[in-house]
Amino acid sequence: MSYVIGPACIDVNDRACVDVCPVDCIYVGDRKSYINTAECIDCGACEPECPVEAIFVDRTARGDETRTLFLQDSKAFFTEVLAGRDEPLGNPGGARKVGDLNADTSLVTGYSG
Repeated sequence: MSYVIGPACIDVNDRACVDVCPVDCIYVGDRKSYINTAECIDCGACEPECPVEAIFVDRTARGDETRTLFLQDSKAFFTEVLAGRDEPLGNPGGARKVGDLNADTSLVTGYSG
């Protein structure tokens, strides 16, 4: 089980989830944030803190096209080369180490709802 940040975060990016994450696994892009599933301990602290209810458990994506799309997109944020970067982000061991990335996946960059 892991957590995913969906489309409700786009252009809101409140960061309340970032503040409560005990392992610093929520990375801030340009238009939204992303949870690194390899670093997440599945504690669930982030989910109730989100004011727009953008965070969901990955298993709830089954049968939901939008959630499935954002589950795949969350993985892409860490495995694909983002704009302005030379290599994929991977698992750097904490969001504070890299700071705000000011980049998103192509899905989020072009997302209009």
